[in-house]
Amino acid sequence: MAQLNATEQRQRLNQALPQSERFSTRLERKDQLDVLQINLGRLCNMRCSHCHVAAGPDQGHTQMGGEVVEQCLEAMERLQPQVVDLTGGAPELHQSFRQLVLRARQLGCRVIDRCNLTVLLLPALADLADFLAEQSVEIVASLPGPEVLETDRQRGTGTWDASMQALRRLNALGYGHEGTGLQLNLMSNPDGETLQQLTPCDTARWRSVLAEHGVVFNDLIGLNNMPIARFLEDLDQQGRIGPYLKTLKAAYNPCSVMGLMCRNTLSVSSSGKLFDCDFNQMLELPLELELSSVRAEDLQGRGIMTANHCFGCTAGQGSSCGGATVTTATSSPSN
Repeated sequence: MAQLNATEQRQRLNQALPQSERFSTRLERKDQLDVLQINLGRLCNMRCSHCHVAAGPDQGHTQMGGEVVEQCLEAMERLQPQVVDLTGGAPELHQSFRQLVLRARQLGCRVIDRCNLTVLLLPALADLADFLAEQSVEIVASLPGPEVLETDRQRGTGTWDASMQALRRLNALGYGHEGTGLQLNLMSNPDGETLQQLTPCDTARWRSVLAEHGVVFNDLIGLNNMPIARFLEDLDQQGRIGPYLKTLKAAYNPCSVMGLMCRNTLSVSSSGKLFDCDFNQMLELPLELELSSVRAEDLQGRGIMTANHCFGCTAGQGSSCGGATVTTATSSPSN
């Protein structure tokens, strides 16, 4: 399958809907910056079909350089975010991952590690789980579904068994147990073009199924499959970009807008460029601001760059790196 570059992805998304149906909601940032999300590069020990950053073992050349890491450390202190969110790829594979965690914790920030779980089993990272627990790092772990078939179909044969092993290791350290302060959240994404619609009943089912494997967790959060990178390429091959965007648009929920991550998050790419969100980063829609000098007041009330991929975050229950943005999936034809 031919890989689409950012320009080609933007073109496909733009051409898939007539101008009158394109995303038109004006979004603005909140007054407060809550989250500094740092993408350390697309290097990953896995290669998943739904990955919106096209991460994989062949992406070592995308890793964040030392100068940008230093700028991120300085930005933490200057911006004073409540949360430092480390993502990739597999962010744990970056040589400065622990340095960033330690500095963020020293500054009193919550730290989120977006973890694929299997990275915890790599021999070279045998002490990683212990480090995360010692620093009270919140783990958001990717697990497409509560059964082997769905998980292995999206992430590769054997991923389910490895994920269960990693989760049990985290549980043994206190993760996922009430009262320990070690938060373990599972991030689910649906199979194919189905929209994410998690309910309390779904969470209860996940708890029951995973308990049979000796696994507990705190919260279950969901994310719609974003029409970016590999998933967009798959849609393109099937001639399904337009139909999928129309599905997202038909499920547009105006109530989802208030909780969108782009409104309180600053996303930093491995090259040091700044974006409204991780998805804009992958489509190369940068902000005209510099990491070395950006201040919180530069972001207050600033308009957010939008395009048709934004239907992915505003459909149904809403979708962000923190999961659903609303509890109901009321849709509206207006946009």
